[in-house]
Amino acid sequence: MSAQQPSVPDGEAALGSARPGSRRRARWLVWGLALLVGIAAGLAIGILRTGGGTTPAVPATPVSAKPAAVWAAGSKPAPDFRLTDQHGQPVSLARFRGRPVIVTFIDPLCRNFCPTEAKILEAARARLRASQRPAIVAVSVNQWGNARRILLQDVRTWKLSRDWFWAVGPAPALRKVWKAYAIGVRDDPRTVAGVTVHEITHTEAAYVVDRRGDQRALYLYPFRAADVARTVRRLAGAQG
Repeated sequence: MSAQQPSVPDGEAALGSARPGSRRRARWLVWGLALLVGIAAGLAIGILRTGGGTTPAVPATPVSAKPAAVWAAGSKPAPDFRLTDQHGQPVSLARFRGRPVIVTFIDPLCRNFCPTEAKILEAARARLRASQRPAIVAVSVNQWGNARRILLQDVRTWKLSRDWFWAVGPAPALRKVWKAYAIGVRDDPRTVAGVTVHEITHTEAAYVVDRRGDQRALYLYPFRAADVARTVRRLAGAQG
């Protein structure tokens, strides 16, 4: 769903000051993420208002061919977690050790940005040889959209592959993962005709994790399938 301001989960250290964009670009906000990349200068990261509408908003940030951040092999292990996939099975990074993984953060109820990002990641996967194709682990940013029927409906509607794994769980467990990956999430509930609607704003990010479980690159939406595929291919070649 959607919200108007991003917010770090309760208890998370500040990652930088939130700076709202122009009012005409209410769907985009920018945060400095010095903590994320481990440097003093802030890194601009897109915060998307993932509304339930069907018409995608035009991104205010231009597409970049390069990752927003990169890490050397062995320098930053990707934080592991233990959640549940759309089939009710445990999902963790350890489950995929030995193959590349893309860790992304998606609202299962979103109907604009998130489905588009999902299709781009699937297109990136399809560009690679079978031996190089990553598992895609999509951590939910909306605890109200985690019912199995919703996840399976998204798999069908978004035409997701067998390598797509939702990662859902109790709100405290999800918040822990968001914090570990510096993902800002805010729930802005409102009442419509007596029904509470949860609008979610969140960081739209995709981390590339190598076969050894190390974070190697971060892409911020909008990005291109070809660029993500190129990064995964390069890492696969470097690691044999």
